[in-house]
Amino acid sequence: MNTAELVELAQQLRVDSVRASAAAGSGHPTSSMSAADLTAVLLANHLRYDFDRPAHPGNDRFVLSKGHASPLLYSAYKAAGAIEDGELLTFRKIGSRLEGHPTPRRLPWLETATGSLGQGLPIGVGIALAGKRLDRAGYRVWVLCGDSELAEGSVWEAAEHAAYEHLDNLTAVVDVNRLGQRGPTRHGHDLHAYARRFQAFGWHTVEVDGHDVDAIDRAYGEARSTSGQPTVILARTLKGKGVQSVQDREGLHGKPLPDPDEAIAELGGPRDIHVRVHEPPAARMLHAVPAGHLELPRWEKGEEVATRNAYGEALAALGTGRGDVVALDGEVSDSTRAEFFAKAHPDRFFECYIAEQQLVAAAVGLATRGWVPYASTFAAFLTRAHDFVRMASVSGVGINLVGSHAGVAIGQDGPSQMGLEDLAMMRAVHGSTVLYPCDANQTAKLVAAMADLDGVRYLRTSRGAAPVVYGPDEEFPVGGSKVLRSSPYDRLTVVAAGATVHEALAAADALDRDGIQVRVVDLYSVKPVDRATLRRAAEDTGCLMTVEDHHEEGGIGDAVLDAFVDGRPVPRLVRLAVRTMPGSASPDEQLHAAGIDAACIAAAGKLLVEEAVVR
Repeated sequence: MNTAELVELAQQLRVDSVRASAAAGSGHPTSSMSAADLTAVLLANHLRYDFDRPAHPGNDRFVLSKGHASPLLYSAYKAAGAIEDGELLTFRKIGSRLEGHPTPRRLPWLETATGSLGQGLPIGVGIALAGKRLDRAGYRVWVLCGDSELAEGSVWEAAEHAAYEHLDNLTAVVDVNRLGQRGPTRHGHDLHAYARRFQAFGWHTVEVDGHDVDAIDRAYGEARSTSGQPTVILARTLKGKGVQSVQDREGLHGKPLPDPDEAIAELGGPRDIHVRVHEPPAARMLHAVPAGHLELPRWEKGEEVATRNAYGEALAALGTGRGDVVALDGEVSDSTRAEFFAKAHPDRFFECYIAEQQLVAAAVGLATRGWVPYASTFAAFLTRAHDFVRMASVSGVGINLVGSHAGVAIGQDGPSQMGLEDLAMMRAVHGSTVLYPCDANQTAKLVAAMADLDGVRYLRTSRGAAPVVYGPDEEFPVGGSKVLRSSPYDRLTVVAAGATVHEALAAADALDRDGIQVRVVDLYSVKPVDRATLRRAAEDTGCLMTVEDHHEEGGIGDAVLDAFVDGRPVPRLVRLAVRTMPGSASPDEQLHAAGIDAACIAAAGKLLVEEAVVR
């Protein structure tokens, strides 16, 4: 498009943003109006995208990081012919695909859900990594950011990672409109302040007037021709551009315009411009990495193996059996044992360093391109990235997360290193799967099973070696459990997972010597939980005791209660969990101090049985 046509298209995007927000009675039209020229030029002259084939391997990828500017995105979809005007006016209404903040669950042209600010660029880095190192399809990743979100630390994790990886297929476009939600941003219209920061991280920077379509056009061309560096285009804009009553005014964020009809007239009225978006170049199908035969590692009963070691070996084997599996780690791969994958498949391993938000974001970005990512770090440190995990669920993206060094069983390192909240955190994520294996063979089988699940999948591994209790041919369906000890005379059921399974078995042996039979259930699938087995155990023994190396809130005890949520009588339930703040001590000392070792389980079990007799 020429200059005059681009100006008209930008005005159409503004008008349609105003119209959509007015029809909804809510929304962010002023945030959309500031970026209309940036979007018009990109859509008409630089984006290569087939809206009829959103899965085309050569399509450029566009991420609207400032997701509240969704009226602008939907107006661009209308201009490209992807949606009709009638659908545009369903914005924010029940049943509409056009939500207040966009999600790919409803719209096929979206890469990821946005709206939690500071996430678009980190996820864009993951998509660009796929394009640069794996797909090699030549597509470009465009991310439209707001200036307010540059206060988020995750943006700068992304900035450093993109420059380190030389992602010259990534362009960030920052709509520097000076105003945030409650007033001016930290740096206002000081483009140089932002440029200095990006330059320090190794980015190529371009500063432009964000309402000069010719300057924007040249900036996009410069970004496309820059080699060896990601590019950021810093565009000075005015919030509410084009309507004098709201332009560059505070107090109007997130509100429809006071007089939309007058605003539309001032903008020149509705238009019906249709854009013929450039077609993507021909590209080969992705994921051409050859896959071999999947042969998981095997261990014999009685061997002493840490589940983190089993994870690393199983993941390396899975990488051989499946060419679409990739691994990421947060600079602790020698501890998580992701290093086994890195050595076996270096071309599909991504080191994200100590930047857990970027770690999860990169996994999300890779997953949007069809790869199957496994991202690992200490269980405790995944809490730093919880918002990215939450938004992955909103996106409907499938990622595998692995938290090692969980619980007090790690020993002397102390509470800062102990994942004691991770099960609760991951169980709370919509549609998540939470797995906690107790031995090596179980771990290997669950690692392989995770690859074919939907949504967010979490595997908790342990630091210390533990005896192998299952044979290598045992199967572990997700949603199941294993009854390790059972008799017709059981008077108590102990439910454990991971590290506490071994303590529960030792406690059951001790109680058996006292003439008390105890059923032991290995609840390796914490979510979904095996309701049938737990209900049967409650009926048979009358009492359940949960034992977990985790805080009491939200962990295995609460998972067990989920088996009785549909009106069934809740059994007597006693919980043993970590209730104090640990210090430094040996693993055995830690378990005993927390009241979850074999001796404590046996003592609590004996007391429960005696109380039941008295009753």
